[in-house]
Amino acid sequence: MDQVELYTRSDLSKCPRWSRAFAKQRKDHRYYELLEDAIHPEFTYGYFAIRDSAGNICAVQPFFILEQDLLVGVSQRWGTLVDRLRSIFPRFMRLRTLMVGCVAGEGHLDAADEKSCCSLARSLAACITEHARNLRASLIVLKEFPARYRTSLSQFLVRGFTRLPSLPMTRVSIDYPSFNDYMMGALNSATRTKLRRKFRAAEKAPKIEMSVIRDATPIIDDIYPLYVSVYNRSKLRFEKLTQEYFCNLGRLIPDKVRFFVWRQNGKIIGFSECMIHEAAFYAEYIGLDYEVALDLHLYHLMYRDMVSWAITNGYKEFRSSGLNYDPKLHFRHLLDPIDLYVRHTSRIVNPALKLLLPLLDPTKYDATLRKFANYKELWASE
Repeated sequence: MDQVELYTRSDLSKCPRWSRAFAKQRKDHRYYELLEDAIHPEFTYGYFAIRDSAGNICAVQPFFILEQDLLVGVSQRWGTLVDRLRSIFPRFMRLRTLMVGCVAGEGHLDAADEKSCCSLARSLAACITEHARNLRASLIVLKEFPARYRTSLSQFLVRGFTRLPSLPMTRVSIDYPSFNDYMMGALNSATRTKLRRKFRAAEKAPKIEMSVIRDATPIIDDIYPLYVSVYNRSKLRFEKLTQEYFCNLGRLIPDKVRFFVWRQNGKIIGFSECMIHEAAFYAEYIGLDYEVALDLHLYHLMYRDMVSWAITNGYKEFRSSGLNYDPKLHFRHLLDPIDLYVRHTSRIVNPALKLLLPLLDPTKYDATLRKFANYKELWASE
C-alpha cells in the first residue's frame, strides 16, 4: 500500500510533483497556493503526499481544517430552531473538520486516469481517519467532488463514509454559431420572448459596454464592493473572497482567467470572474451594482455577453457555479452533480451521523432543483 504523509506548504517547495499537480484541471497547483495566501487565514492548510511503492511522491492531495457548521445547508428551513438551540449550546452541530479538496470550488484527485484515481483513493481512505484523529478533527469531509469520481471514491464508502449531494454546478452546450442560434436551438419560445423583451428594455437606457481583461488589480476598488453586494444578498453563503484573491488570480493564472467588466457612462456596474479550460467556459463569481442591475436586467445581459464571447472564441460548453438556479433552469442548463463524502472519526458516533446526514442534505430544500431534467443524477450510483 502506498504511504501517505502530511506535508506543509514549505515542504512542497522540495516536492517536484507539486508543480505538476492538477495539471489537467482548470484549477491547478497555482490556484491552491493562491487560496492559502488569500482566503481564510484562520484555516489550517495542509497536504497529503502519497508515495508509491518505489518511495516517490506520485500525488499531492490538499486539505484544510476548519470548524464546520453542519446545519449551513438547511438554515433556511430550520433557522429559528437552530438559533434557539445555539443560544443555549453555542457549538451545537459545529465540529472541527478535516476537508479534502478546494476551499473555493469543487475538489479533484491528483491523478491522470481512472486507475491512478482508484489507487490514490484506496491509499487515502485507508489512513485518513487516523490522520484526522491526530489532527484533532472530529469530522472528515471530501468536499464537492464531481460525479465522475464516484467509482474511485467508492473506496471511502467501504471505510464508513456516507456520500450525499452538494449543491450542484450547472452546464449547458453552447456549440452554436451565435447567441441567437443558441436561443433558437436551446430555449423555448416563452424564454426567448422574455429575454428579447429584457434586452430591448436595457437598450433604452444609456449604452452598456463590455470589456475583457486578465488583471483586475487596476479596478479592484470598483469591482470588489459589487462582489460583496452579491455575497451579502445570498441566502446561502460559503467562502468569502478577498481583494487579494481577485488581484492575484489574474497575475498568477493569466492563461486561464478572464474578468468581464460592464460599464455604463464610464462607471462599472457589473463584473464576472471567469475561467477557461479546454473547450469549456466557467462562470465563477459575479458582482452587480443593485442600484441599476434590476432595472437593466443586468444578469441576463451579462449572461448573453459571456456566452457570445465564449462562442466567438471557440468554447463549446458553458459551466456555472451553484446557486441562483432559476435563471439557469430557463437557460436550459443541466445539473452538474458534485458530492460530499462524510464520516465521523468516532466508530460509535459515525453510525448515528449516517442516519442524520440525509436530513442535512441541502439539495432537498431547493424546490427549483427538482425541475431540472437530470435531477435524479444527484443520487445516481455512478
